[in-house]
Amino acid sequence: MEYVFTFLEGIASFISPCLLPMVPIYLAYFAGKDEKQTSKTLQNAIGFVLGFTIIFILLAIFASGFGKLINNTMQYIKWVFGNIMILLGLNYMEILKLRFVNKMNTFKINVQNLNFAKSILFGILFSITWTPCIGTFLSSALLLVAKQQHFFKGILLMLIYSIGLGIPFIISAILIEKLKFFFDIIKKNFNMVRKISGIILIIMGIYMIFF
Repeated sequence: MEYVFTFLEGIASFISPCLLPMVPIYLAYFAGKDEKQTSKTLQNAIGFVLGFTIIFILLAIFASGFGKLINNTMQYIKWVFGNIMILLGLNYMEILKLRFVNKMNTFKINVQNLNFAKSILFGILFSITWTPCIGTFLSSALLLVAKQQHFFKGILLMLIYSIGLGIPFIISAILIEKLKFFFDIIKKNFNMVRKISGIILIIMGIYMIFF
């Protein structure tokens, strides 16, 4: 069940209100001057996904180590982490307003003339600078990793999260023209997207507390 939740969190990160509007801009970066060369756009998108996956896996290693350190108090930590997830879900649904969570700080990145290697670096910088934007779902995924206390399972969970976030980028790179209408629909229904995403977080929190 953890794998399903983590995958859904990756997808929810992609369609979050602060990231989704930026996707067409990222796709333009991937395509560069050769907008009609789908192969180049796809190659750069894969490099981008690989870049942020590397950082997220490193975070999973840290979270797994943290989980082992708190092994003796895990029963209480699970309760705390679970309630944090529920609070994050309520915040995402705008039932609560947690200002420190909602604060976003991004940086401009020079992404002219991207190639595969530069796209990996772009993905690494994305994972660092856009963490406040996707932080709600990323942090809940890392909390779940810490709960596992299993090194390889933690890495697998974060890899699945990265796949959930990365697959939409890759599909968008392939179907860039056909998905414009789909992006517009999601933008018009952000309130519903936020509510569904918040419900996912709340369910994860309850799962963590009782299982």
